[in-house]
Amino acid sequence: MIVWIFRAVAIAGTPILTWLTVSKDLKGVALGVLIGLVIIGIEYVFENVSLFSLIIGIIGGVAGIIVSKLLDYTVFQIGNPGFNEVWNTYNPIIRYALALLGMIVSIRKIPEMDDLDKNILSLGRRGSRNMKVLDISAILDGRVLDICDTHFITGGIITPRFVVQELHSLAESGEPIKRAKGRRGLDILARLQESRDIPFRVIDRDIKGNQDNQMKLVTIAKELGAAIITTDFTINKLGALENLTVLNINDLTIALKPVVLPGEETQVFVMKEGKEKEQGVGYLDDGTMIVIEDGHSFIGKKVDAVVQSILQTSQGRIIFTRVRGKSEQQGPKQE
Repeated sequence: MIVWIFRAVAIAGTPILTWLTVSKDLKGVALGVLIGLVIIGIEYVFENVSLFSLIIGIIGGVAGIIVSKLLDYTVFQIGNPGFNEVWNTYNPIIRYALALLGMIVSIRKIPEMDDLDKNILSLGRRGSRNMKVLDISAILDGRVLDICDTHFITGGIITPRFVVQELHSLAESGEPIKRAKGRRGLDILARLQESRDIPFRVIDRDIKGNQDNQMKLVTIAKELGAAIITTDFTINKLGALENLTVLNINDLTIALKPVVLPGEETQVFVMKEGKEKEQGVGYLDDGTMIVIEDGHSFIGKKVDAVVQSILQTSQGRIIFTRVRGKSEQQGPKQE
């Protein structure tokens, strides 16, 4: 609505202005209509040009005019009268050409901003600002946000645009589980962008060809000399083959599991009965199962238990304990 009001003012108001200020006859009105049409034409052209491109074009045009002024000064310093006369004759055309070239070159070079990002990121890496490339599995996992909050990750974090597009596809999926995962992933990215501790950005960088997104991500990380944050086993192996540093959140979780030794005491909440008679079962904060011998009668309560033995299985660790007091009457189990 505002645009049409503007166009109406340009068509009706400009002829009135020229009739009052230029010529009070049909020539003045015709001139006003012509100027109004030119204004609307310029407005129509700018409507299809992004603000960023417009600003870059203006900056490029100003840079062209500055270059022409520098050339004027250089010609003046040469002090050749004949050359000065020729230069002054063609100076308006040269200035116009340089301003126009400045505009078009600056606008055409906007797509190369991604390469500039690459160079800046590479310089940041050499300056001890280690970059991390975040893949979709780590985003969907969500624990990367907590890790960033603890300041264990230094440097900046980036993720390619195609990863965000993949998350968006999941968020629009017809399957409820995939839709929930996609929306959670987008929320994780939004919260990372809000973080003031870790610089995060999405880069508009892609790899041409029929490679899948996993291989594209590894290639981008290799080009930037960055590490990869993931929970995906395939990415882990691909990164190792390319001699990249891969930060697997699952490996970090395993490394951070609390170490307990036979004979140590721990406090356990007995949640349910175990497989064997009189056994109770509880869990550590990391999910490790604790079996409490003679703990059946303590279900729903916290007990002080003494570690008897530790069993490592393919699903994880199982810690066998006894309620303190009873462990003194029976020796510890052998592993």
